[in-house]
Amino acid sequence: MLIDCDECEMQGTATCNDCVVTVLCGQITPREVGEEELAALDRLAVSGLVPKLRLVPRREPRAS
Repeated sequence: MLIDCDECEMQGTATCNDCVVTVLCGQITPREVGEEELAALDRLAVSGLVPKLRLVPRREPRAS
């Protein structure tokens, strides 16, 4: 899975502030995350240690 905060509908919202990416890394440039990493993040979120991944891909490309 590609995580790119610049391509997320939630960037700059309260939802963004409650995303595991923002909490652990701050906003990031594109990064490929493997299935094992996603599973680990999900287990941490389910246990209440970090928030869930809140990534929502943009429907329309960002204006340049």
